[in-house]
Amino acid sequence: MSGLVVIGASYAGIQAALAARDAGYAEPVTVIADESALPYQRPPLSKDFLLGEIGAQELLMHDEAIFAGKRIELLLGHRVVEIDRSAGRVTSADGAVLAFDSLVIATGSRARRIAISGAELDGVCCLRSIADAVDLKARLGQASEIVIVGGGFIGLEVASSAARLGKRVRVIEAASRLLERAVSPVVSRFLLDRHVRAGVTVKFGTAVSAMIGEGGRVVAVELNGGVRLGADLVVVGIGGIANDELAIAAGLECANGIVVDEHGRTARPGIYAAGDCANHYSRFAEGWIRLESVQHAQDQGAAAGLAIADRHEPYCSVPRFWSDQHDLKLQIVGCAGRSDRTVIRGAIDAGRFSVFNYRHGRLVAVDSINNPADQMVARRLIAAGISPTPDQAEDSSCDLKSLLKPGNKAVA
Repeated sequence: MSGLVVIGASYAGIQAALAARDAGYAEPVTVIADESALPYQRPPLSKDFLLGEIGAQELLMHDEAIFAGKRIELLLGHRVVEIDRSAGRVTSADGAVLAFDSLVIATGSRARRIAISGAELDGVCCLRSIADAVDLKARLGQASEIVIVGGGFIGLEVASSAARLGKRVRVIEAASRLLERAVSPVVSRFLLDRHVRAGVTVKFGTAVSAMIGEGGRVVAVELNGGVRLGADLVVVGIGGIANDELAIAAGLECANGIVVDEHGRTARPGIYAAGDCANHYSRFAEGWIRLESVQHAQDQGAAAGLAIADRHEPYCSVPRFWSDQHDLKLQIVGCAGRSDRTVIRGAIDAGRFSVFNYRHGRLVAVDSINNPADQMVARRLIAAGISPTPDQAEDSSCDLKSLLKPGNKAVA
């Protein structure tokens, strides 16, 4: 029995299955994944779940009854080890074989491991899955000195949670500022100040050269130059790697992820990819890009599912990201890339502002702190290709929504 097979049960895979079914796809739909847990939300793992404010049940994307009602079969705890394109089938590690007419590869990404001495010591952790979060939560309860390697989203969110739990937290970042590739320097400085006020120590421009252990457990990290920092828990957050090995072995084109078009299609008929494992051309990034975000995974997964159901609606969403740290909500829309001008809208001192990023006079991204209203209008402006002038963006009395009305034009 053939039909649609989806490899991966996170946002992209589940959305692809739901979109195909809701668009009228009548053939069997099977989602197969290596994790045994029901499909769950990942963003709360580093925040609410780690703090004990929500439990595992509250992480679930949907109740089992939803999948049953839509005739979507979940095969959980089965790791796919081979895709046979010519035969139209996938094989799992336990020997199970699934035939497919259409296949969606939504294998996501994995945490990048740190390649230094002592990285295998007990107490050196990463955070990607619910199993990681359960383990890290238990360890946080016993730890007192925490070193976080990497000042990216995961590292800063864990730092925020650990600080709230009263732990001594130190962040080691090789770059010159926080979230260097994601936000403007203004936002980086604001976030740094908030972390420092919460008791987090941040060290820039250095790297960890070794993990030091005693009795098989980590007790310190050694920095370049020989400085040692005591640590009974280390969290490594240095980015993700696309899980594209299955696709490579199957002969699919991959380049930092599986190469797909605006419908999630690979160059092989009937085979799609979506989410963290996929690389697509984005007009907002002005190039090929692999995104790791919930919004991207859901929207690209939906585009693939619709194409499978013969309803072709291209994926063209403006990239969006968010992060909760301490009492701050950081939201990002667009791709700042090599922006050459920024203006600030709102009051930094009040903790509610946005940074409008321009490139060659065109609005390309907006970073906001505690300012969801700016994010809503910025999303629509960037999607429509409308750029308020820097003066308009900087003037809080200027109604940016008015630029979206027919007949109104803004030229930066």
